This record gives sequence, C-alpha cells and structure tokens, in this order.
Amino acid sequence: MNQYIEDLRNILTDEQVTVNETLLEQHSHDESYHTPHLPDAVIYPKDTAEVRAVMRYANDHDIPVIPFGLGSSLEGHVVPVKGGISLDMTLMNQVLEIRENDFLVKVQPGVTRTHLNKELKKYGLFFSVDPGADATLGGMAATNASGTTSVKYGIMRDQVRDLEVVLANGEVIHTGSLATKSSSGIHLNGLFVGSEGTLGVFTELTLKVYGIPEVTMAGRATFPTVEQAVSAVNGIMLAGIPIARIELVDAESIKKVNQFMDKAYDVRPTLFLEFHGNFAGLEQDVQFAKEIVSDFGCGDIQFEMDSKARNALWEARHNLAYAFIHSAPGKKLMVTDVSVPLHELSNAILETRKKVELSKVEGAIVGHVGDGNYHVLFMIDLQNDEEVREAKRLNEEIVEYALSKGGTCTGEHGVGIGKLKYQSREHGAAYQVMKTIKYALDPNGIMNPGKIFAD
Repeated sequence: MNQYIEDLRNILTDEQVTVNETLLEQHSHDESYHTPHLPDAVIYPKDTAEVRAVMRYANDHDIPVIPFGLGSSLEGHVVPVKGGISLDMTLMNQVLEIRENDFLVKVQPGVTRTHLNKELKKYGLFFSVDPGADATLGGMAATNASGTTSVKYGIMRDQVRDLEVVLANGEVIHTGSLATKSSSGIHLNGLFVGSEGTLGVFTELTLKVYGIPEVTMAGRATFPTVEQAVSAVNGIMLAGIPIARIELVDAESIKKVNQFMDKAYDVRPTLFLEFHGNFAGLEQDVQFAKEIVSDFGCGDIQFEMDSKARNALWEARHNLAYAFIHSAPGKKLMVTDVSVPLHELSNAILETRKKVELSKVEGAIVGHVGDGNYHVLFMIDLQNDEEVREAKRLNEEIVEYALSKGGTCTGEHGVGIGKLKYQSREHGAAYQVMKTIKYALDPNGIMNPGKIFAD
C-alpha cells in the first residue's frame, strides 16, 4: 500500500493524496447507519486528466476506487467496503458553461445544487431536482436523486443531457449530446445515471434547466385520515392540475414538529402543495384544487404566495428530520425508501403505519405522494442490537410489500449497501444483464465494489 500511495503522489502532488486519519474517517461513511470502513487514501483530482491518470493506475494495480461527493447519501454508497481510494471530487467544482437559450448548463461533478442555482438565478433559470441535502450534482446523478419537485419536473435521469465519464481503464467517453432528443444508439445517459460509481467516474455533466416561474404558491391541507389525503392527491392529478410539489406528512410526524418548533399545527395527516405558473393560471388551479380536496374531507387548507409566508408554511416538512433527530439524542436516523404504483400508495402507507405501531421502534411516515415514493423515519440506538434488528426487520417488510405490488426497493436513495440484497429479487433475469454490462466496463471490479452488484 505504501508503494502505491507514493506512486500516486508522483502522478499528482503530495497535497492531493492524503492518508490523514481525520480525512480517512470523514470518507469512511455517509449519512446512513451502515458500518464505516476506512479507505487506504483520499485523492483530490482537479481535472479530467488527473482522474484518467488515477484510474489507469488503479486499474493496472487492482485498487478499488470510490467516487465521493459530500457524503450525503443514505445507503452507504461511498463506504469503501474493500478499502482503496476515496476519489473526492470537491475540487472539481466549476460551473463551466451556461447556455441560457438552450436551457442547458455544463458543470463539474463537485458543484452543489445551491451553488448552481445561485449562478442560474442571474439568467432567470433554475435547476429543478431538490433531494433536500445540498448534495453535489455528480453524486445526485450517481444515485439518480429526485425529491419534492419530481412530480412536475422529473428525476435526475430526466435532466441529464450528456455526461463525460472516465471508465475504469482511463478511457473518456461522452454519453449524450446537446440535442433535445435523439434516436441514435443505446441510451447511455440512462445507463450511467444511477450507476453509483460502479461503471465510471463522472467528470462533467450537461444538465437541463428551467425558467423561474412567474408565480409560486404553496398550500397546506389537513385530512382526517391518510387514505383521504392520498385520495385527494389522486384527484388533483387526475384533474390535470400542474402541481410542482405534493408531499404527505403523517400525524405522528406533525406531533414531532410541534414539539421541536413549539408550534400548534393540527395533528392530522397533512399535504404540503406547491404550484408554479402565472397569476391567471394559478388562480384557477388553486381554486380547482380547493374544490377537489374538500371532496375528500379536507378540514383546513391555507395558500400563500409571499415568499416568507410560503417558507413558514413549508417549515413542518423541511424540519421533519431535525425534529426526529432532536427528539432522540444519541440515536441515529434511519430512513427507508420505497415506491409503489400510485393506486397502491394509500394501502401501502396504511399497512406501513400498522407495522410501525405494532413494533417497538418509533417511526413516522412522509412521502412524495405525487410519484408513489414514501419514507419511514426511525430513530435507533446503534448500540442496541434489539432496536437495530427491529428497524431492519421493518425495513425488509416495507420493501417486500412494495416489491409484491410491482414497486421498487428504492425510489430515490439508491441501492448502495442497504438495498443490495433486493436486486436479484426485484430485477430477475435483468439483474444478470446489468452484471454483464458492469464487468464488460470494469472487468477488474475496481469501481465502487460492493454496491449494486453482488460478488
């Protein structure tokens, strides 16, 4: 190991290759509950040429390489389970080009979404994908991130027009073009987005961006039951109302927010909604939405257009994770992530609520209900084996239910370590096709081993 560290320092510089214990520890984990593992070294490349040099050396010497953004992932994606190189991309953090007339932007992988939106605002544009964390765009593409806005704008895969990728052998390829659409060849953007660093290292991303809407209006609606809230969502979507965000927070979660923020929100299942558009159109959409939710027993609905009032209205949803963390000092937040067909969502959430109430682990449910994706938040003591086992058991039951209904084991967090064991069950024979592609591109298995693909 000492020899390859010295070789890499000769390829790059001493400052770009470190074995500092603190930095190794920082790169041994993400935000998940999964067991950390130290890398052998952390490397900070500054450009594509340096990434190529590192990959060629690593491939020749069978050294694992794990691309690393900010470590905000939730399923152990960046944990170096077999040691090797943690390839930290944060020095590659430039917005390279804004093509405002094409609604495109070219960035390096270390650019964060808030940094990008700050630059885009000067042009009247914004990047739509909002996973909550201020993640890097390279990491968001690697996990196919989505979030609250996906119901209107789509997920990360829908925004990627082209990727510059350094393959395991150091070869550089581009996966797309600048064209709005193409029927040429196999869709490589779709192949690489969501591959979690197992197929190559992203060094540039060309992304779709949008015009900032003239008006944004937010709403909060409460319901007697989760079933009525979810049914109201289906009603809004069937009506064709172009809603930008629609989130469910269950009663238990509202209770936690009230305690954390000293609020007095109704402790009922609550929908948080947001509409983007122009004044005339939004006035009609909001009125129509009010009529629909009233048909499903909505007890109270509020709408706000002023930015401060909108932020205040959304605060319960945005502060939910912090409310749970604050309620259980010393415990770790574990978040599940599944998606089901829309018509199954109400039953899935109700079944999940029953399972949580029968367990010894406290949990709450939130969901991007416009696209069938929901999460359960658990606070667990990692030193308490019984709590950990119970949380994992519940997670497995939630996943198995989703798969039995034609859903997926992960709607947006990705596979990483936590969802690896479900891949064969979910994909069947297609999983072997994925593995064939993986080992065609990475025959030595150096790219983020232990993620997505079982040995």
